[in-house]
Amino acid sequence: MFAVVSAVLDLPSDYYVGFIREHRFGLSNLTTGGWLGEQLKGLMVGLIVFSLIGSLLYLGIRKSPQGWWVRASLATPFFIIFLTVLAPVFVAPLFNKYTPLTDAKVRDPILSMARANSVPVDNVYQFDASKQTKRVSANVSGALNTIRVSLNDNLLNRCSPGEMQAVMGHELGHYVLNHVYKGVVFFSLLYAAGFAFTHWFFGAASRRFGAGWGLHGIDDFAGLPLIMAGFSVFMFLATPVRNTLIRTNEVEADIFGLNAARQPDGFATTALKLSEYRKLAPGKWEEIFFFDHPSGQQRILMAMRWKAEHLAEIPPAAPAAGK
Repeated sequence: MFAVVSAVLDLPSDYYVGFIREHRFGLSNLTTGGWLGEQLKGLMVGLIVFSLIGSLLYLGIRKSPQGWWVRASLATPFFIIFLTVLAPVFVAPLFNKYTPLTDAKVRDPILSMARANSVPVDNVYQFDASKQTKRVSANVSGALNTIRVSLNDNLLNRCSPGEMQAVMGHELGHYVLNHVYKGVVFFSLLYAAGFAFTHWFFGAASRRFGAGWGLHGIDDFAGLPLIMAGFSVFMFLATPVRNTLIRTNEVEADIFGLNAARQPDGFATTALKLSEYRKLAPGKWEEIFFFDHPSGQQRILMAMRWKAEHLAEIPPAAPAAGK
């Protein structure tokens, strides 16, 4: 009930951000009905996950009202890994169709790069993101034996071979540098701090307002909105920390990708394509607080710095037709 009510209350904001604004900038391919269908599928997934986690959370709270946050913190890494393992197999196919990449001209250089860097993959996947958006993207998803590297069909249709190799070198970097598992550690610690803050927040708020609200303790299920409010406040305040953790991994993957793919021009021009939906040159503090990826300006600078140091090793670009 809480998840459904929250989704309904958020719907006007989500519609503006995810539909009206996306269409205003020419990035969405969804109709209103299609967008609502995507939201409904997301809500159904959220209901299952939220119900599972919420039930186990309250089981822990009722067993240990004062130490529940310690139990929750210890359980968090196992839940993150569990959900990460399941996501590519059960969640992603609800929204997009994933198929092995069959174009040998695109696939073989990526697999060669993977073999050269000891990445144990024998296939690259593509997915039909164009039914939803015009954005180019790729990702590493899953954990343990479900890890896979995927690129969307917009990337295939809009990018050159050099650009695709640059992007996939970056994605392979996430695997080689163990960012999935480092992320489990980082976010488990962040959530542990969030649980501790939430425990303090609930106690302070219920001492002051609990009688008027009819709360009888943190193990009272009626206090769920207050628990969610406390955790949301913490995550809002921790936004710079969260973004910096992710952005640091992205920078490391960028550097790896440049060295693996050796496509600095492709890397730079892809950064320009990403500027369709990411501000190209934010201010320093704007980037620190609000960007979970390095800005396009920083990525282009990094690529050109790498190119300047490897000019003798990079073959000259092919001349334009008719020149």
